[in-house]
Amino acid sequence: MRLRPHEKTALFIDGANLYAASRAVGFDVDYRRLLEFFGGVNLIRAYYYSALLDTEEYSPLKPLTDWLAYNGYTLVTKPAKEFTDGAGRRRVKGNMDIELAIDMLEMAPHIDHAILFSGDSDFRRLVEAVQRRGVRVTVVSTIKTSPPMIADELRRQADHFAELSDIAAEFTRRQTEPRQRAPRSDVEVD
Repeated sequence: MRLRPHEKTALFIDGANLYAASRAVGFDVDYRRLLEFFGGVNLIRAYYYSALLDTEEYSPLKPLTDWLAYNGYTLVTKPAKEFTDGAGRRRVKGNMDIELAIDMLEMAPHIDHAILFSGDSDFRRLVEAVQRRGVRVTVVSTIKTSPPMIADELRRQADHFAELSDIAAEFTRRQTEPRQRAPRSDVEVD
């Protein structure tokens, strides 16, 4: 990853996307080490985006989101929507794309480098818009899964693509076995 110490930098982490990508290539993210990895740059802000299900008394994301909020991350959350699909399966949908896009566009005049942790093709136009404002954009995801977890159009639009598995050692909590991506799951995240 091309980091320049003088650049004002902001991280934009699509939580669900980074979680799925890191699990697919076989590691868990250590968010303390992730911030340390960017310690050599002028890090202005580290945003973390996650939709949370309000209907459960205890969410497995709660300890993580609490820790992030108290340890240097700007946490952006909203309630996820629960519904039953046509086949009678319970589904949860939580899309944080608009929140991430607004924050990145608002930060663009104040930063030199945006680092987006997501492979979602919906962000291609956002990356293009931020680039027009003079911001260099690095996208972090993986092409080492089948299918790749980054959309080709997003990878091509970015100024730089960082392969997640190539930099994972810098912020890995523990190694896990790579997981096969299921074609469909009970939780749908955009």
